Amino acid sequence: MKKGILKVFGVGYLGICAMLLFGENSQAYIDPSVATYAIQAVAGIVIAVGAAVGIYFRRAKKKLNDKLGIDENKNKEVESDDIIVK
Repeated sequence: MKKGILKVFGVGYLGICAMLLFGENSQAYIDPSVATYAIQAVAGIVIAVGAAVGIYFRRAKKKLNDKLGIDENKNKEVESDDIIVK
């Protein structure tokens, strides 16, 4: 099993080295819309990573509070759900 994985990585490594050694330079025009697309892609990645970190932080905080016996809602005031009709 390990020999097969090493063989695949070895072939991949040789392929990348061959591309770098025997690659040709090209001259291409980068349109301004490509720059805005790249900015949008980077912003999307940053937002997605931030959301994932926030979700996992809240989960970890909740588990830690449960383990330590800390109640976040201890000092909060809660209004009653009673509706008074006159």
